[in-house]
Amino acid sequence: MSTVPRVSSAIAGEPAHFGSVLAHQPAIAESFFALYGRFWGSDVLSARIKEVARMRNARVTECGFCRNVRFDKAVAQGLGEEVVDDITDGYEASAKLTDAEKAALKFTDALIHDPELLTGDARAALQRHLTPAQIAELGLGVTLFLALAKALITMGLEPEQMDRTVLPIPAVLEDVA
Repeated sequence: MSTVPRVSSAIAGEPAHFGSVLAHQPAIAESFFALYGRFWGSDVLSARIKEVARMRNARVTECGFCRNVRFDKAVAQGLGEEVVDDITDGYEASAKLTDAEKAALKFTDALIHDPELLTGDARAALQRHLTPAQIAELGLGVTLFLALAKALITMGLEPEQMDRTVLPIPAVLEDVA
């Protein structure tokens, strides 16, 4: 992955990073951060399941930033590194992931790779463990995770090295016009 920024910072004197690059389009950035904050602020789907899906996306896309960030709300809900370590190919056999998390991971894989992965038993498991509102929220989340990872990678905004970092969930911003 490239760590050489392909887009300059819009903030004088500040190096290129996701926020400083989005500053080229402040209205769009504000709307995006409002959406992302609302997504993480919603409790329709647990932060832990959202983070499980985000970690799967990070592993599949190989986004270095995404792989090394954890959100505090998911950690507080018991998502430790021993669970994250099982979010690899073969997660179906994990004793550390719940059945709901495995169903969410199968859905995540279907969104990232191939919708045909969500047929038969996988579809039934998803519907057994998650409500339609939770599935809709998960679908939006995986779409956001995939887009963010690809944006960071393509714009060269991944850090060369990054320690594991726990961040607060993105804040819910005030209504955007």
